[in-house]
Amino acid sequence: MTRLDPSPAERQDRANHAARSVTALFGRRLFFLPGTHLGAVQWPPPARRTYLNGTLLRPWHYWWQAHYVDCLVDAGRRELANGGTPPDRFNGPGHPGAGRLASRLITGIRLRNAFTFVNNYYDDMAWLALAALRLDTLAGDDGRPGRKRNARLRASLTRQFDAACTDDLGGGAFWSKKHDFKNTPATAPIALYLARSGRTAKARELLAWLDTTLFDPIQGLYLDGARLNPAGDVVVERAVYTYNQGPVLGALLEVGGEANLDRASVVVDAVDRLLTIQAGGATAHGGGRVLRCEGTGDGGLFTGILCRYLALASADERLPAATRGTAARLVTDTADALWSGRRRVEAGEGKPMRSAASIFSLHAAKPASETHPPGAVVELSTQLQAWMVLEAAAALTPPCD
Repeated sequence: MTRLDPSPAERQDRANHAARSVTALFGRRLFFLPGTHLGAVQWPPPARRTYLNGTLLRPWHYWWQAHYVDCLVDAGRRELANGGTPPDRFNGPGHPGAGRLASRLITGIRLRNAFTFVNNYYDDMAWLALAALRLDTLAGDDGRPGRKRNARLRASLTRQFDAACTDDLGGGAFWSKKHDFKNTPATAPIALYLARSGRTAKARELLAWLDTTLFDPIQGLYLDGARLNPAGDVVVERAVYTYNQGPVLGALLEVGGEANLDRASVVVDAVDRLLTIQAGGATAHGGGRVLRCEGTGDGGLFTGILCRYLALASADERLPAATRGTAARLVTDTADALWSGRRRVEAGEGKPMRSAASIFSLHAAKPASETHPPGAVVELSTQLQAWMVLEAAAALTPPCD
């Protein structure tokens, strides 16, 4: 039996459903302050008293919030493409548009982060800078709030990136302010941000360091990072993560040039060979392979980040048609598996819902009923990942007949 792929309209509806689900389950004001928004770390949330007493003491995951901004920007772009009027909003009229909600989220991030956008991890700050830059590309009413604030944010964080990028270990960017480890998770998104900000030469230098130090030509993928051992030798951490490939892919495409585009093709093909698994059960959707996922916590975001940049590769006509097709297939098959494996929030779970919401699996190859059964605590990171993947699928240009 021939598989029927979802139409572009269906993919838009799926992304909207994910957006409504995440914002309904996790979105809230910061300390009930008007004009703010923030994503709760988990759902169902702890009891109100526990929440109020422990909010400032518990980890709140700055970089999860940055990707929440990015997801809202994705939704905002679709809203504007569909007309930009209240009925076109992902959550319908009577609610703030996605761009305005993203602006409130950036305000919430600053307040929750002790009235600053600076933190101890350069990769976290790079993700927020990228999200704020994308937010400013939105046109229309939803693009206006916070532009001066976003400019200050980018100026402040750019100074942090300049401090992170040193000649130690031959180049690259430090991961944290301990300045003891340089890695792909920091260097790649910083390179992408600098390239999008017009500092192409510096971005090219960072890519050159990644290619020389952390690219594994046998696998065709980028390794995690490098540090100096007590003897002063460079030691490479050889772990391979899905999300590291994404921002490198984005930076390679943004900087461009024959060598970078060739390397982008190598990465896409390697991801297909080495970072996919067989889907099964309710998520199979035709029995194809899907991108592997990296679990809970920070790992709950990893595959979503990769899909964001695979979608860009799928639309880049400078890449070979076969590479573009591979990138598109990885995104759509993973999105279809996550959609097929979702489960609806049941009556009695958490607070009463104004509209139907879904929980998505933390693994594309397993259904949510298995990874998040009723009563289980669900982390924001895993739900943002599913939303990101569904947005990536919705952004793909439909194939010509």
